Amino acid sequence: MKGYTSTVREVSKEISVKEKIMLKDTSNAISIDALTQEASFNNEKVLIDVDYYAILDIHNEKSDNKDYINFIIVDKSGNQSVTGSESFITTFTDIYEEMKGAGEENITIEIYRKESKNYKGKDFITCSIV
Repeated sequence: MKGYTSTVREVSKEISVKEKIMLKDTSNAISIDALTQEASFNNEKVLIDVDYYAILDIHNEKSDNKDYINFIIVDKSGNQSVTGSESFITTFTDIYEEMKGAGEENITIEIYRKESKNYKGKDFITCSIV
């Protein structure tokens, strides 16, 4: 697509060139925003058994915000979930880095929406370790 670029900025583990190319195509990744909205509506939990994460730098001439990031979580089955939520990214990376720093290999998180205290009627996405 003209005017659109996706560059892998960071990956939390060593992956192949093929895997990096696959990360840049988020068309089959599950939207964490949509996933949490549906789960909230159905009173279900969203659990992800994390393998690794990646950060993509996106440049899109057709977007209102031309430069942004996509944060990808890849689960142990190879499924990708994607978000740009800063609150989620901050919380997730804190959990991930602390767990990896302690030598933990198995990281399962629950992703959910919380009501914003600053913006009435708005939610934000966050996560917890389970």
